Amino acid sequence: MTFEIFLVFFLSYLLGSIPFGLILTKIFLNKDIRKVGSKNIGATNVLRAGNKFIAAITLLLDIMKGCVPILVTKYFFQDLIYLSGLMVFLGHIFPVWLKFKGGKGVATYLGIVFVLSFKFGILFCLFWVLIIFITKYSSLSSIISTFIIFLISFFEKNFELNSFLFITFVIVLYTHKQNIVRLKNKTEDKIKL
Repeated sequence: MTFEIFLVFFLSYLLGSIPFGLILTKIFLNKDIRKVGSKNIGATNVLRAGNKFIAAITLLLDIMKGCVPILVTKYFFQDLIYLSGLMVFLGHIFPVWLKFKGGKGVATYLGIVFVLSFKFGILFCLFWVLIIFITKYSSLSSIISTFIIFLISFFEKNFELNSFLFITFVIVLYTHKQNIVRLKNKTEDKIKL
């Protein structure tokens, strides 16, 4: 079991740490996304780099990055699915390749949640779209949506799932701490849809 834990821990983290936003903007836009906008490697900042298609591909790949390791773990090591989810999530946020400065984790979170509960994945998308339509703030939409999913998870009466969604919500709050300050100061950038 120790080897299985190590394998899931290590591979999930490595897969999570693949910086698709950085790779795609380097190849197709000849830009370093870490020097654009918020300097974040996620899809929202790729959108700020000026290419909706590359932003959409980044979003899709970051979601898939959350799905694939969890699906593999679910098939081979069902008991370690939450460990795999946490490590993929942390890999995206703290990638070893980028001196532990990665994305904010929301797209990867979504991929993980879709595997853990397809219903929660759909609900997250609905809440995220509704909130961003109203506010135009990607950060606020992400924070509120992850919190709502955590609250809804109590109806499932699954302690492991509740705990995982609470931990990921707290981490999302942490990764958006600068956004929260900007939202408070009314200096946060709005997304142009």
